[in-house]
Amino acid sequence: MQYITDLQIHSKYSRAVSKDMVIPKIWDWAKRKGIAVMATGDWTHPLWMREIKQNLEEMGNGLLKLKSNIEGVSWEGDTSSGPFFLLATEVSSIYSQGGKVRRIHTLIWSPTIAIAEKINKELLGRGANLISDGRPVIGLTSIQVAELVFSVDKNCLVIPAHAWTPWFSLYGSESGFDTIDECFGNYSRYIYAIETGLSSDPAMNWRIKELDKRSLVSFSDAHSGPKLGRESTVFDLTDLSYKAIREAIIQNQESGVLNNGENGNSQSTVHNQQSNHISYTLEFHPEEGKYHFSGHRNCQVKQDPRQTREKGTICPVCGRKLTIGVMHRVEQLAGRSEEELRLIKKKLPGIDLSGVYSELFPNRPPYIMLVPLQEILAEAIGGLPTSQNIQNEYRKLTDHFGGEFNILLHVKTDDITRMSGSKVAEALQKVRTGDIYVDPGYDGVFGVVKIWGEEKEAAQKEEKKDQLSLF
Repeated sequence: MQYITDLQIHSKYSRAVSKDMVIPKIWDWAKRKGIAVMATGDWTHPLWMREIKQNLEEMGNGLLKLKSNIEGVSWEGDTSSGPFFLLATEVSSIYSQGGKVRRIHTLIWSPTIAIAEKINKELLGRGANLISDGRPVIGLTSIQVAELVFSVDKNCLVIPAHAWTPWFSLYGSESGFDTIDECFGNYSRYIYAIETGLSSDPAMNWRIKELDKRSLVSFSDAHSGPKLGRESTVFDLTDLSYKAIREAIIQNQESGVLNNGENGNSQSTVHNQQSNHISYTLEFHPEEGKYHFSGHRNCQVKQDPRQTREKGTICPVCGRKLTIGVMHRVEQLAGRSEEELRLIKKKLPGIDLSGVYSELFPNRPPYIMLVPLQEILAEAIGGLPTSQNIQNEYRKLTDHFGGEFNILLHVKTDDITRMSGSKVAEALQKVRTGDIYVDPGYDGVFGVVKIWGEEKEAAQKEEKKDQLSLF
């Protein structure tokens, strides 16, 4: 059975996070979205761990459920049917290695509260100030983090977070590494997956050869309820449990399900449909991510990888170094071209949407590009996604059709027309078919989705003109 999961979020105790990111409201939003399993987030923080214990109870399978009669939950019905929670947190390691300051964000998943508390105790014993922030800054290296976690329990998972973000990630252009081995040393063999982040998609990561036998997962890193699920991973599991999710992630490295042949001839085994595996990921358009292109926001300078190769990495306005974007960083580390992947689109089983596949890696999980429903409504109706009229329409639709993901993936456009009008239905169909344009983000500025109008056409024409001028 397939389950939509979002296993990277933050609580109200993290910096720049909504005060409404409390467990009852997170549960409420997950229910409205149609998410089966949520991250607890931030369990290293003692006050948040106390709230986890107050609001959730362990189910004996590595997941937690909302306790009955919890105040602040607006959805009616039995909370024992989910959404459920998985103990997932994020830590920020800042340290010096190889003559360079490293800033690496790492996800840690724990199968029980007791194990999480043992990890917290070990972190405190090594000088970590866990009360300072929901995502604590610690002086441990990535190698030390992995050693600490796995010494407590080998069934924990350590996953590099938003792996391409320039400032705080494994492959970050400003403070990261070129390889997983450099970052995690002898523990690299236990890094079974990376979280791709908003500014990259799986195809970009398929170009990195050291990821051939590692899973790619996508999560929201949400700081507010409406952002939950903006990226998600869909697991196909024989049973819903921490163990099954972990098995789905590690199987790429342990059972060799990937096609590693550079000539495109499959050397892989076919997924056992009874096994636990990743079915597909639901992706933000990477152009919407705020670090997709290189640039300097103060000077409003933005460059794609071709422009950066042509013009260099110095801002032509102020003379300072540009923030190197994810797309350019992928180009720097890639062991194969996008053309070698032979990307194709084909219908996914069980839904009427097409997923992106690679003919070079036919058994790698595909992905679907989506735009959050509130952004679609804002484009179709007019106004900001946070405006009251958009929120009212969003709640009307999700109430009627049983959640945002059901609308994005399954509901027929004729039904959307009857409920919200033809313009909303047309916008949804354009998103499903990819008939949109995204003005790419750069240097901390999110990209902007454009579905209709002269602005979209002008942007597309300018992009084509700019590309032609580079050849």
